Amino acid sequence: MNNRIYISERDAKRIKTLVDAAPRVDPKTREYLARLEGELNRAHIVEEGKLPEEVITLNSQVELEDLSDGEMMTYTLVFPEEADASVGKISILAPLGTGMLGYRAGDEFSWDTPGGQVRMKIHKVKRVASAGSGILG
Repeated sequence: MNNRIYISERDAKRIKTLVDAAPRVDPKTREYLARLEGELNRAHIVEEGKLPEEVITLNSQVELEDLSDGEMMTYTLVFPEEADASVGKISILAPLGTGMLGYRAGDEFSWDTPGGQVRMKIHKVKRVASAGSGILG
C-alpha cells in the first residue's frame, strides 16, 4: 500500500544518519537501508510534539495482526543495536520494522519479507522509553 506515513523530525534525523552509514555495511544491510531511505523520502516529516500518539515511531510498542492468518503479535520498533527478538524488539532495518514505520493504529499495510509479502493491520500503538540512544542519539 502506498498510504502517507508520518515520521518525527528527530526520528528522520536519526534514520538519515543510519542510511548515510550504508557504504560501510554489508550488501544485504545496504539493501535494507535503501528500502528505509525510500520510506523516509515518501514520509511526511512532523515536528516532535505534533506527531499523534497513534503513529508508529522508533520506540513504539505495536500490536499487529497478520491478515493472512489472524495471528496477533507485539513488537517494539528500535534501532539495530537495540534489537532483541527474544523480548520483541524489532529493528528498523528488519523488513517488517521498515514496513510499519510511520503508520497509525487502524492502518493496514503490505510489505515484502524474505518469506513473501505480508499484510498487517495495526491495532495498538504505545510509545515506550528508549533503553539507550546508541551512537545515533
